[in-house]
Amino acid sequence: MKEFSYSKVFLLGFGFFGISVLWPLYNAYVPIFLKDFALSSFLIGIVMTIDNIFAIVMLPYIGTLSDQTRTRFGRRKPYILVGAPLGALFFLLIPLMRSAKSLFMMMVVIIVMNFSMALFRSPVIALMPDITPSKYRSQANGIINFMGGFGALLAYFAGKPLYDANNAYPFFIGAALMLFANLLVCLFIKEPEEYTQPQDSSKVIETVKKGNKELMSNLRDVLFSKEKSLLFMLLSILLWFIGFNALETFFTSYAKFHLSISESTGALVLGVFSLTFMLFSIPAGIIGSKIGRKKTISIGLLVLVLCLFLVVIVSIFLDGKSILLPMFFLLFAISGTGWALVNVNSLPMVVDMTKSEKVGGYTGLYYFFSMAANIFAPPLAGIFIDTLGYSSLMVFSIIFVILSFVTMRFVRRGEATQS
Repeated sequence: MKEFSYSKVFLLGFGFFGISVLWPLYNAYVPIFLKDFALSSFLIGIVMTIDNIFAIVMLPYIGTLSDQTRTRFGRRKPYILVGAPLGALFFLLIPLMRSAKSLFMMMVVIIVMNFSMALFRSPVIALMPDITPSKYRSQANGIINFMGGFGALLAYFAGKPLYDANNAYPFFIGAALMLFANLLVCLFIKEPEEYTQPQDSSKVIETVKKGNKELMSNLRDVLFSKEKSLLFMLLSILLWFIGFNALETFFTSYAKFHLSISESTGALVLGVFSLTFMLFSIPAGIIGSKIGRKKTISIGLLVLVLCLFLVVIVSIFLDGKSILLPMFFLLFAISGTGWALVNVNSLPMVVDMTKSEKVGGYTGLYYFFSMAANIFAPPLAGIFIDTLGYSSLMVFSIIFVILSFVTMRFVRRGEATQS
């Protein structure tokens, strides 16, 4: 019987903390570095989707492969022990390749870094359900999201002074933090004994074959199972992430070109959203465990729809008038709490639709659908904006959040059990 330990989950949260430190720095500064090579914005955009491409291709497979892995370190840690050091190394090489003025080497470093990060994301997140009883997984995921949010905020606030001092410093410090955080996970998180078994190197091919077989089994679970809860849950995740990612991508432009306020003010509004999401992550997990995950997610989606609808109303009267800006900040602060109710409880629902032997694969499915949204959302929202103007951005997000609310009505499984 697994025992729930807040201290153990906080330690595990350092894995997500480390990952969350790197990506804001990568997304903020790598496009600027690529401009040095006279690349068009279109080509830079393609480069910046490499992480999402690796994610949707690798995360379901690596998660499933880790389910079948047995070593003296466990089934998840080998991927962390390989992926985290490689990811850190190639992340800190990025500014050095800029200084070397080699586009070829810059691309090699970016590709290997993204590949390395994809190697261990599913396994490190799958450790949460591995060591946490079902009825506590919402609380545990709340803690992990809190740690991830803290890592992202640290990157945003500490990244600027570090970058101003030397453009390589954020990469050096970020790599060191990520490596240290995942070292803590590997040292202090003990995997269940049934998965810590020495494996003969000759059985590696057999493990890969089992992983391939299980991946196909997981896909059959999604597409061909008579009971469609998993399919509708994953569709819901895709839909609400499309709505969220469109907002995240275009909000600063919406602020500048539609609301007539500065893009920095728009970024601050998103910062308030991220802050309340982080602060409400742990309460969101507790709420999910008390009233049920599906009900909690549904409430969160309704909060998002209501707040975004009010944003549309307020924006009609804003037109550059700073007097209404506090209302904007308040609405996005409340939206952050709604997003926490949704985001914190969704992964536990997915992994509780399967048995412990397949948790890694189902974690990979969760990330496949959430990351796929990052590829679909910007061009889809861009078409809306090009056709109807920036005022359509909020409407676009509202539509997809409402669609996710509808698909959630068909989810019948995924609540906590007593195991």
